[in-house]
Amino acid sequence: MRHAARSRRRQKPPALKPRKTYEGRMSEKTLAIPQDFILGAASSAWQTEGWSGKKPGQDSWLDLWYQNDRHVWHDGYGPAGATDLINRYEEDVALMKQAGLTHYRTSINWSRFFTDYEKGIVDEEYAAYYDRFLDAIRAAGVEPMICLEHYELPGYLFETYGGWSSKKVVELFVRYAEKVFERYHQKVSRWFTFNEPIVVQTRVYLDALRWPYEQNTATWMQWNHHKTLATAKVVRLFREKGYAGSVGAILNPEVTYPRSRAPHDVNAAERYDLFYNRVFLDPLVKGMYPPELVQLLEEHGVAWEYSEEELAIIRDNTVDELGINLYYPHRVKAPSRAWHPQTPFHPAYYYEPFELPGRRMNTSRGWEIYPRIIYDMAMRLKNEYGNIPWFVAESGMGVENEAQFRNADGVIEDDYRIGFIGEHLYQTLLAREAGANCQGYMLWAFTDNVSPMNAFKNRYGLVEIDLERQRARRAKKSLHWYRRLRESRTLTLTIDDEWK
Repeated sequence: MRHAARSRRRQKPPALKPRKTYEGRMSEKTLAIPQDFILGAASSAWQTEGWSGKKPGQDSWLDLWYQNDRHVWHDGYGPAGATDLINRYEEDVALMKQAGLTHYRTSINWSRFFTDYEKGIVDEEYAAYYDRFLDAIRAAGVEPMICLEHYELPGYLFETYGGWSSKKVVELFVRYAEKVFERYHQKVSRWFTFNEPIVVQTRVYLDALRWPYEQNTATWMQWNHHKTLATAKVVRLFREKGYAGSVGAILNPEVTYPRSRAPHDVNAAERYDLFYNRVFLDPLVKGMYPPELVQLLEEHGVAWEYSEEELAIIRDNTVDELGINLYYPHRVKAPSRAWHPQTPFHPAYYYEPFELPGRRMNTSRGWEIYPRIIYDMAMRLKNEYGNIPWFVAESGMGVENEAQFRNADGVIEDDYRIGFIGEHLYQTLLAREAGANCQGYMLWAFTDNVSPMNAFKNRYGLVEIDLERQRARRAKKSLHWYRRLRESRTLTLTIDDEWK
């Protein structure tokens, strides 16, 4: 078995489709990494903590999904065990220090922070765990960045009020934020309301791909609006209380490219961008929804409730900064088929996916690899959104069956991840040199962790979580490389000049 494993390790990673290279096109590039530039990593509460110590009634929407639909999670793994961070955070913090992280972003699990969501009664046991965790992170010289909700909507609020369909949940979220700020404002200065606020309702209500599987575009838009309103109200609260620091949001806009420069393809890309990117970018940064989005929703009979007072709150309380999650480009073309008259409106009315011939692929995940998305997004934020402060909040490469790349010393030699990070960090630094107000780069993820449905199928971490050995931690080759980046503050890599 050992010889077989070594033989497999010599093979090129199947997750990467190699690029063709030609003599004279490859060159070595070195870029300085500014001293104030973030070199961090991210995770979330639900993907790491596990259910140890969780009390009855503290289920999140994700916990309910897992309980009701466990068979769709790869090998049955889910949030119940996760990486057992809640009992092993000291190990992970030691590894953060070893990796040389400047920052670590995670979330507080809203569903576990209270024992009574209506009255706002804090679960002191869980809150004390976070006191210890934050203290340990800070003691290791790593700055914590905290998100208030990373898909961890309490199941009680989902079942009682329909989740973010209800304005009641907006108010309860603001109360939750108030309690968290009161307790941790001296330990955390960079706060974020949501991670990827568009995702849950898109998967549940727009595409009906996740539990409880209901296609309802109006509900989708109502969730969008209430999360935007909640963000504005939390920003207002934070400023009224006079806390030091900032409040932002972590978005996942997909850099969208048309198949061609033809007007019908360009229009398809603009419509996709409107529904999936500008629906949050515009109100959070500019303080208003795109008028054309509101008009199209009205034309298609998509009803959602909002008031002039709510729009004024959104207008007057825009975010301080953005985190931007960037993994792959999105390519679209004009639709080639008529929309069925009995099918409810979906933004796909205006576009179809397009696969670029010859594209580089992470075949484990099924995603195109195109590092240029970071530079292009940076220029957009610079030119269209007032050059707001922002950072790459997630960027990473999930690979299946990573154990085949384990060397004789037991270390996973993930050179494919090192290459991926290097190319994407290169584009980030180029964007900063070009005037983008980009504060740094954060890898997804610090450790391998559970993902929705895929569970541990694709591994993303600098640190391996060995499920066959009681979730033992083991640094990968990429962790040591990341540490050297921090120490040298230089990035050197050989790149194809075509991808500058």
